[in-house]
Order: sequence, then structure tokens, then C-alpha cells
Amino acid sequence: MTDSDCRSWFSAADLLTQDAGAPVALIGAPLGLGSITPGRCDLAPETVRTAMKRMSVYDLETGTDLSTLRIFDDGDIGLEELQPANSLAPMIERISRLTQQHELTIVLGGNNAVTRPCVHALDPTLQRVGVLTLDAHFDLRDTDCGLTNGNPIQALLEDGLPGAHIAQLGLLPFANTKKAHDKAKAAGITVATAAACKAEGLAAIAEHALAMLASRCDVIHVDFDIDVVERSAMPGAPGARPGGVPVQAFFDATRLICAHPKVRSVDLTEFDPSLDVAAISALTAARWVCEVLAGFQQR
Repeated sequence: MTDSDCRSWFSAADLLTQDAGAPVALIGAPLGLGSITPGRCDLAPETVRTAMKRMSVYDLETGTDLSTLRIFDDGDIGLEELQPANSLAPMIERISRLTQQHELTIVLGGNNAVTRPCVHALDPTLQRVGVLTLDAHFDLRDTDCGLTNGNPIQALLEDGLPGAHIAQLGLLPFANTKKAHDKAKAAGITVATAAACKAEGLAAIAEHALAMLASRCDVIHVDFDIDVVERSAMPGAPGARPGGVPVQAFFDATRLICAHPKVRSVDLTEFDPSLDVAAISALTAARWVCEVLAGFQQR
């Protein structure tokens, strides 16, 4: 049998191609420096690609079949030894080209500092773009001591991104400061706590946030900081805490978000493979890629 599944396994990794005409693009942004908690987030892009080999392309629950979809893999951006400030230009150059040529661009971080250049790459003016974050943290730390993975949203506000173009979901208690919360309120950022996301459903809240952003913006970037997930399901995220959103809710919200036509780029950040246990985090990240693609295929 030429199609015997005991002789071959068509995996999510087999969707990756060098065909630049594919509708979806994927690029690694292995930024490790500038992390408040030092680690190896730079290892994440290759770890996720490897874990994709363990994911099938068929969802039996919904009948979703990704086998005909192709993803242009543009490799990794050379960010070795670069601090967040110095990574801005090379990231914008590579990612902006992809967002212009593909319907959806997936950026595999790297720490959360990659979000700022992703937004700039999508809209250099910062006036037409909306930003949705799924994150346990506001990322509104002050920038006076430099750029880190703890202040990409603050940096974007200082760059000129309107606060009304930002929605942040999944924020956890005892993981943020009152100052950051006050900043978010003053800037007009839409905020939904982890408790609200559990009570109303993360996907439902994400749907409302997307509708709001879409009414104000032409394009949307989504930051999936993986520490929004309950720590027991995401041990490889240094910022993940007990009380985060359930992993299934994270997957459901990802699919819904990526089905929206104005979502043009997404990033996955804060996965540190050196902290992983039994490949739990790697498989969660690989499943996230599949959910991104399943959402895109619904457009």
C-alpha cells in the first residue's frame, strides 16, 4: 500500500514548505536576551518545529483536515546576541515582507519582546493596527532601564500606538502591579482578567475584543504569550502561574481568533524549552500551531 500509515505519518511538520506562494508563512524569532527571568526562549522555534512532527493534520472532533494547506517556512531571523532594541530593525525587515506576501504570518518567539517589532512590521504608522494579547501580564513595565520582555506594550504606547487599539486577555492576580493596571486604564486598554475569561469563556471574550478592534483598525496582530496558560499545562513558560486559563480554552480561542480576516500576524512567546517537562510545553505549542491553521482554514 503506497498510502500505508504504518509506513509514513503525514504530520503538521510536513505542511512546511519552501514555496513562497503558500498562503501562510512561518518564521522563527529566537530572541533570548532581554528576558527578566534569564532562560533559553531562543530554543523555542526549532523545538516547536520538531514537536510539529508529532501532530496529525486531522481534527476528528470537527472534521478539520489541514492536509492541503501549506506553510512557507522562512527559517529564523539571526538574533543571536541581540538585545530587544537592536532586534527591532532586522525583525521588521523580515516580518514586514512576509505580511505583505502572505495572508497570515506566524512568528515563533523568542521572548515577548518580539511583539513590538511584529506590530511595527504590520503597520509602520501604528495608526491602523490593533493588538490583542493573551497574556498573564500587562507588559507595561517602565522603559527607563531599557527594553525587556516585560514592556513591549509600554514601548508600543510610547511609539504612538493608541491604547484604544489594544485588548489584553487573561491577566492574573499577583502577577501584575497596581501601577501597570492604572496605566492600562489611563491608556484606554481593554482588559479581561483570567477569572473573567474562565467565567465567560476565553473564546467568547476574544470574539468581543476582536469585534471591537476590527471596528477601529484595518489589521490586527495577536500576541499569544504562552504563560497565559495554567502552569501545570505549561511548565516550560517561566511566567506561567497556577490559575492561568485552561489549555483547551487557549486552543479554542486560538482557532476562533485566527479565523478572523483582519488577523494578519500572530506570535507565540515565552516558551523556554529548557524548563519543559515530558515535552508538555512543546506539544502544547505544536498544537497551538495546528489551531492557528485550523482557524485560518475557516476564513
